[in-house]
Amino acid sequence: MEEHIPFPVRINRYLALRGLTTRKAADGLIASGRVTVNGAPAILGMKINVDDQVEIKGEIRSKPYRYFAYYKPKGIITHSPVRGEKAIADIFPEKGVFPIGRLDKASEGLIILTDDGRVTERLLHPRFVHEKEYEVIVREALLNGVVERLLQGVVSDGEKLSAKRVSKMSRTSLAIVLVEGKKHHIRRMLDAVHLTVKELKRVRIMGLQIGTLVPGEGRRIVGRELETFLSDLGLAPSR
Repeated sequence: MEEHIPFPVRINRYLALRGLTTRKAADGLIASGRVTVNGAPAILGMKINVDDQVEIKGEIRSKPYRYFAYYKPKGIITHSPVRGEKAIADIFPEKGVFPIGRLDKASEGLIILTDDGRVTERLLHPRFVHEKEYEVIVREALLNGVVERLLQGVVSDGEKLSAKRVSKMSRTSLAIVLVEGKKHHIRRMLDAVHLTVKELKRVRIMGLQIGTLVPGEGRRIVGRELETFLSDLGLAPSR
């Protein structure tokens, strides 16, 4: 997997991308003196290159990573809540896992939670193309030609926004598939064609479906579903 690592890279990120540990845990290993670079003790924050020899002393992890599909309710913040707000971490019962990516406060639907730091870059970095599907209800009736305009792309704040697939579900609802995730992508795209989002729900990330989950509910990703998810990201399961 090292061909995917963007050298030079901070050592904690390098260890996470290799699937050996998370960035936070890597800092702990470095601080304890268990990590060496070319035979010398590693230093927190140092950058390494492709030819550097990195080693970790002793066993790294005693249990496998955890992965969850979670239905984020409307009104819940993904990360960094301010006073009076609640984040996913405040209400999700499993501790030590973190959300991958974002869904804005007014949106709902599928988000992945894990303690596997490798997933973040593989799922979110623009060089890795993955589908995410949304169901959107708008306040206005959909006019002829709107699907074609969204597929061709629109300009919002000087930035071109487009969708991979768009299909009309009813006179006021759309299914939209994205392969990129710019800030407020769908809301801005629909605003550019004079449509106002009433409800926005993410229903799929790659091959993972929201299924029968209800707001605030999660399920563990295991078995063949997990194997497929990690394989599609180019990752090996933890042992």
